[in-house]
Amino acid sequence: MGVDDVLLDDKAKRMRDLLSSFYSPDPTSPSTTTPNASSRFATLDTINTTTFDADQYMNLLVQKSNLEGLLQRHVDMAAEIKNLDTDLQMLVYENYNKFVSATDAIKRMKNNIVGMETNMEQLLEKIMSVQSRSDGVNTSLFEKREHIEKLHRTRNLLRKVQFIYDLPARLAKCIKSEAYADAVKYYIGAMPIFKIYGDSSFQDCKRASEEAVATIIKALQGKVFSDSESIQARAEAVMLLKQLDFLVNNLKVQLFEKLEQFLVDLHLEFKEIRNASSDLGGISVSISSSAHEASIHEFAEAVRAYQVIFPDSEQQLFRLAKDLATKHFEATKQQIKKQLSSADLVAMLRVIWTDVLLMDEVLPEAGLRDFTFEAAHDAIKQYVAGRFSHLLLDISGTLVKVHDNQKGVIEEECPLQAALEISKKALVQGSMDALLDTRRLLDENLEVLSRLTDLIIEWVREGFQDFFRNLNDQFLMLSGKKYSANQDLTFGEGTQGDKVLPELVLLLAQLSVFIEQNAITRITEEIFSFSGGGTRGYETSPAFIPAEICRIFRSAGEELLQHYISLKTQKILIVLKKRFTTPNWVKHKEPREVHMFVDLLLQELDTILNEVKQILPEGLHPKHRRTDSNGSATSSRSNPLRDDRLVRSNTQKARSQLLESHLAKLFKQKMEIFTKVEHAQESVITTIIKLFLKSLQEFVRLQTFNRSGFQQIQLDIHFLKTTLKHTAEDEAAIAFLLDEVTVAAAERCLDPIPLEQAILDRLTQAKLAKNSEQSSTSY
Repeated sequence: MGVDDVLLDDKAKRMRDLLSSFYSPDPTSPSTTTPNASSRFATLDTINTTTFDADQYMNLLVQKSNLEGLLQRHVDMAAEIKNLDTDLQMLVYENYNKFVSATDAIKRMKNNIVGMETNMEQLLEKIMSVQSRSDGVNTSLFEKREHIEKLHRTRNLLRKVQFIYDLPARLAKCIKSEAYADAVKYYIGAMPIFKIYGDSSFQDCKRASEEAVATIIKALQGKVFSDSESIQARAEAVMLLKQLDFLVNNLKVQLFEKLEQFLVDLHLEFKEIRNASSDLGGISVSISSSAHEASIHEFAEAVRAYQVIFPDSEQQLFRLAKDLATKHFEATKQQIKKQLSSADLVAMLRVIWTDVLLMDEVLPEAGLRDFTFEAAHDAIKQYVAGRFSHLLLDISGTLVKVHDNQKGVIEEECPLQAALEISKKALVQGSMDALLDTRRLLDENLEVLSRLTDLIIEWVREGFQDFFRNLNDQFLMLSGKKYSANQDLTFGEGTQGDKVLPELVLLLAQLSVFIEQNAITRITEEIFSFSGGGTRGYETSPAFIPAEICRIFRSAGEELLQHYISLKTQKILIVLKKRFTTPNWVKHKEPREVHMFVDLLLQELDTILNEVKQILPEGLHPKHRRTDSNGSATSSRSNPLRDDRLVRSNTQKARSQLLESHLAKLFKQKMEIFTKVEHAQESVITTIIKLFLKSLQEFVRLQTFNRSGFQQIQLDIHFLKTTLKHTAEDEAAIAFLLDEVTVAAAERCLDPIPLEQAILDRLTQAKLAKNSEQSSTSY
C-alpha cells in the first residue's frame, strides 16, 4: 500500500467520524448523560466531543486568550469550518458515484440472469440421459469384463510358470556369456515361487537352478581372487555374492589383502617414477606420471567400492589410506638422505599431495590432510637439516686435500692457499645454494608447503646456527683439540692425536678468521632478506645469532693459531732435544763450523715461513730494529761487561763478572718478550722463533760445557743472529734472546773463554757461502 492510499484511508476515517458525530450521536455515552460532571473539567480541546457546550467554551476561551488570540482563533476556526464543508461535499459526491455504480451493476446482473434457468433445466436433462446410458453399458459389459480380467490373471500366471521352466536355460546362457549380474537378477526373481512351490510343482526347475547358481557362485569367487581381474570387477562379484546370501566375511579379508597388495605395487611404481624422473628425461616423466595417476585413480575407486560393499570397514580403509601417504613420505625421506634437490623434492611432494587429495575425496573422514601436513613437516625438516649436513661434509671434504698434499697426493705450487680458497668458496657458495634451495620451496604454489612457510624459515635459521656450531666442533676435531667417539674416519691419520698436520691447523685458523670477518656478515644479510623474520620466538628455539657465531670463531681462530705455533714449536724442540742430549759437552771438540742442527732449525723455519705466506697476510706494524741507545732493546747484561768477561782467561774472574751482570740486570729496563699473536706472517714467525730460542736457553742451562762446547754454542748463536735478523718482526727481542742463550752457555761453562770476533765472522761467512752453493746446486 502506497503513501497516498494511507492518506486517503486516514481522510475517509476522519470524515466517517465527523458524519457519525454529526448525524447520530450516541445517546448512551457517559459524556451525554453527565454533562455537569464533565463541564467542571472543560478545556479548549472539548470542541470535538459530544458534550461540547458553546457558552462554556466561549467563557473559557475569553478567560484564557487576549484579543489577538481570539482573532487568531476566529480565523483558524473559519478555516476549519470551510475545510469541513469541503470534505463533506466530497464525501457526498463519492457516495453518490458508488450508488450509481451499484445501480448499474444490479441492472447488468438482472439482464444476464434472464434465461439462465431454462438452460440449467436443459443441462440437467442431458446429464440424466448420459447417466442412464452409462449404467446400461456397464450392465451389459460386466460379465465380459470379469472374464477378461480372469484371462489376464491366468496369462500372468502362465508367464511366471514359463519363466520358472525357462530359468535353468536362462541361467546356463548367462553363465556361458558371463552375464552373472543378469543371472543373479533372474534367480532372485524366482526365489519367492521356489519358496512356495519349490518342493512340489517346480522341484526339477529348482534343483537345476540351484546347480546353475552354485556354478555362478564358484565363478564369482574365482573372479574375486583372480589377479587378472580389476578391483571394480571383484567388488561387483562380491556384491552379487551378497545378493545370493553367500557369506562374504572371508572374502572381505581376502579383498582387503588385495587392496594392501595393490598399495605395495603402487609404492613400487612410485619408486620407478622417481627413477625415471632422474634418468630418462621429461618424456618418460610424463608417461610414468600418467601411469601413476591412472593407478592411484584405480586404487581410489577400489577403496570406494570396498567402502560401499563393506560399510563397517571405514577404520581399516582409513589406516590403508594413511599407509599410502606414509610409504610415500618414507620413500621421500630415503631420497632426502641421498642429497635430493629442491626441485625433485617439490615434484615428489606434488605427486603425494595429488594422491592425498584424491583419497580425501573418497575418505573425507580419514583426516588425510592433517596427517599429510604432519608427515610433510617431518620430511621438510629432515631435508633442511640434511642440506646443512651435506654442506658440512662438502667443506670438510675440501680440507682432506691438505692431508693428501702432505703425503704427496696433490702437487701444487701453493696447496694451502688453494685449499683455503676452495674452502672459502665451498662455505659461501654452499650457504647461498642452501638458501636458494629453500627459497624454491617457498616459491612453489603448493598448499602443503604454504602452510609450513614460517616453520621452514625458522628451520633455515636454526640450521645455520647448528651448522656453524658443528663446523667449529669439526675444526677442533681436525686440529686435535677435541675428540669424539663418532669422529669421521675420512681424514685418516691426519686428524688423530699427535699426528695432526700443523698446516691443516693453520688453514683452519685462517678459515675461522674468514668466517668471523666475512662469511657471517654476508650470510646474515642473505638470511634476513630471505626470511623477513620468523614466527617463533627465541625462547622456543635457538635462532640464528650472528654475534654468538662470530664470538665462537674468533675464539677458535685464536686457539687454532696458538695450536699451530705449539705444534711447530714441539717439532723444533725434538731437534733441540736430540742436539743437546746426544754429545758429551764436557769433552766437546774445538768447533770447526756451524753445527748441522742449525740447518735443521733454519729448514724448519723456512717450511713455516712458506706455510704462513700462503695463508696469512703480511703484518701492518713495522719491525722493531735493535739500537744500542735503547735500553729495552739490549740485553739485561751490558755489552762492555759481557765482552770484558768473555775475553778474560781466568775462570774465577769470569764467574765474578757473572755476579756483576746479575746486579746490572736489576737496574736495566725489562723487555716484553712475548706479546699477543696476530693473524699475520711476521707475528707467527716471530712468536715461533722466540719460543724455540727460549727453549734453547733452557736446554743450555741443563748442560755443562767445556771451553770448546761453549765456543760451539757461541758460533751457532752468532750464525743464527746473522740469519734471523731479517726474518723476525721483533728484531730487538730476537737479538736479546740470542744473547741470553750465549750468556746461559757461559754460565754453565767450566772455562768460558769465547772465540774471537774475527774467527766467528770467518766461520759464519764460510757457512753462508756453503749454503749458497748448495742452494744453487739444488736449483
